[in-house]
Amino acid sequence: MKKLINLSMLYAIAAIACGVFYREFTKILGYTGQTTLAFTHLHLFTLGTLLFLVLALFCVQSDLLHLRQFKIFMILYNIGLPFMVIMLFVRGIPQALNTTLTATASAAVSGIAGISHILLTVAIVMMFIAIKKARYHCEK
Repeated sequence: MKKLINLSMLYAIAAIACGVFYREFTKILGYTGQTTLAFTHLHLFTLGTLLFLVLALFCVQSDLLHLRQFKIFMILYNIGLPFMVIMLFVRGIPQALNTTLTATASAAVSGIAGISHILLTVAIVMMFIAIKKARYHCEK
């Protein structure tokens, strides 16, 4: 459970840092339009911080952490989420700078973002399988 809370805290710190970066970077540039940088903060808070806090609650009275499916979830999820956020940065910084990615670069970013979404999807399926398999020890 401590590992999940530490991960949650790490994602919260990253979310705050991304929010500050987005705000200050666009303010310095005088950019007022939409950019994907705004989504880094939200994605890290919801998909990182909140998810791991909820999972920590599941682990209080279960053997969830010891299940193979949960371990697979942890690996895939903690690879997929950072890659997704990095791709939001790779797309958002040029948007704020009013530059255009080449067609090849844009396709590469979309491809990597797609792979990260696939990793997250597989990870979430593994998480639900693990939650269903977990044995819960409830006190009466």
